[in-house]
Amino acid sequence: MALTQRLYKTAMVTLLTLGSWCASASDYLVSTDWLQKNLDNPKLRLIEVSVNPGVYERGHIEGATNLVWHTDLVDTVKRDIVDQARFEQLLRKAGVSSDSTVVLYGDTNNWFAAWGAWIFDIYQVPNVKLLDGGRAKWEAEKRPLSLVQRSVKPGNISIKDQDLALRARLVDVLDIAENRKDYGLIDIRSKDEFEGKIFAPAGVQETAVRAGHIPNAVNVPWVQAVAADGSFKSKEELQKLYAAVGIDGSKPIVVYCRIGERSSHTWFALKKILGYDVRNYDGSWTEYGNSVGVPVVNIAGTVWGGK
Repeated sequence: MALTQRLYKTAMVTLLTLGSWCASASDYLVSTDWLQKNLDNPKLRLIEVSVNPGVYERGHIEGATNLVWHTDLVDTVKRDIVDQARFEQLLRKAGVSSDSTVVLYGDTNNWFAAWGAWIFDIYQVPNVKLLDGGRAKWEAEKRPLSLVQRSVKPGNISIKDQDLALRARLVDVLDIAENRKDYGLIDIRSKDEFEGKIFAPAGVQETAVRAGHIPNAVNVPWVQAVAADGSFKSKEELQKLYAAVGIDGSKPIVVYCRIGERSSHTWFALKKILGYDVRNYDGSWTEYGNSVGVPVVNIAGTVWGGK
């Protein structure tokens, strides 16, 4: 009888632990409540991907490792994403193993954390989630930050080859622009960028010599996909938002912005939450707007320099 009681107690503790681990965690998103309750779980690897210098160092979620977007997740010489060997080295150093659950979060509306999620997906890393609402929501709820960078035991993750179906190239968007491919194409920049009134968001360096958008693109600014606290809207709300411009998942979709980070956020909403077939064009307007001979729609009629 005593043995039976002990076995029952052990089983209940296991179930309660698993319940805590699963509660408020979807396949691809975790809540701030869930994360705070699971910070000490040995299977969790928390990674911050912020873009503003010094943000991580001034305080981060306890146990988080820092990956720097513009040096760790991209090739620092050629215009490309981080290569397979380097990415595997980074993740092992961050303590990621084959059985880890990785949660990504960051500043600036989670744009660069979503870029990180896209890179993880390209290299087919399993069990990767995004903190819904990112760093801003965590801080707004006055949850604790740490100045201590915790050392972690190196992981054993093995990185697979790239899944090229998640990435669009210039030739792909040209095929859409010139009606050789029947894909959905979403420009997630602001309305002023889309119409060509401005070349880049306020305070951001201009990187293209042409303003406007790619022909056949529809404009759904990324911000329309989130609630007031920065978390994603419900699946039903997202379906309605994109269906209003003819994007319903019935055909492949390409998303783009200026350099690929804001579009990663929309890629996440469409791919992970809605389950659509989506590619991120990380060359985005910086590449397209500088390419010679490509068709452009410029509603505002501006030229280089805004004159």
